[in-house]
Amino acid sequence: MSDILLHLLPHVLASLLYTALGIHFWQTRWRETRQPLLTLPMQPWERAAIFGALAVQGIGLYAGLFSAGGMRFSFSFALSLMLWLAVLIYWLESFRSRMDGLQPMVLPLAALAALAPALFPQLREVANANAWGFQLHFLTAMLAYSLFTLSALHAVFMGFAERKLHQRAVTRSLTSLPPILTMEALLFRMILVAFCLLTAALVSGVMFSEALFGKAMAFDHKTLFAFASWGIFAALLVGRRVYGWRGRVALRWTLAGFMVLLLAYIGSRFVAEVLLGRL
Repeated sequence: MSDILLHLLPHVLASLLYTALGIHFWQTRWRETRQPLLTLPMQPWERAAIFGALAVQGIGLYAGLFSAGGMRFSFSFALSLMLWLAVLIYWLESFRSRMDGLQPMVLPLAALAALAPALFPQLREVANANAWGFQLHFLTAMLAYSLFTLSALHAVFMGFAERKLHQRAVTRSLTSLPPILTMEALLFRMILVAFCLLTAALVSGVMFSEALFGKAMAFDHKTLFAFASWGIFAALLVGRRVYGWRGRVALRWTLAGFMVLLLAYIGSRFVAEVLLGRL
């Protein structure tokens, strides 16, 4: 029992840290006060605190995934790893681009995802985890998931900001966000990189499926959802390039593609592992 609690501790602690940081950023960036509407850049101690939460969650993920000698995985660890990578990418991008004001939504979602392995600790062994083909497929897929998660959150933020601007409602949460054009440029940059990673994940899955598992890739619901998501994001990038799609049209396509992609693995594994009890 003590070993189980020890394994669950990093996940719970990381969730609490993300929650505390989310509350802090909401109070300092989004909460309406009588103080002047000024942008408050991320402070060094805030960056250090986010990195500390990432480190704690990373320890828990590594212990759960690789402590048994091989590799184990589940939908809860996939969700936690996806948001861990998303927060890490967000944290790194904040040194390069203005990301102020986005924390009150990113961090609470990270808190929920970090807690998932503690609520659903069941894991299954992953075959051929040491094969480089599988590692390439796994790495590109998880990075694509994470970048598309950030893209979806960005789309929500942009929709929120545009609605406030149309209503001419200048709030503290609005002034804390980056300019719309900056957010839009960052959104499509993330989508393009994520699309390339998703393409690599799908290609590597097709190429190495037979070598790793002894059979060609099966076109089950997971594969179909993944390819459908790829098609949606491809159409979005073409529409952006050819027709200049932006604003609500781009946001809807982004959210639609993300929801379909989420069903490809996280959704299917949740149904199999939690609802049907299959590992």
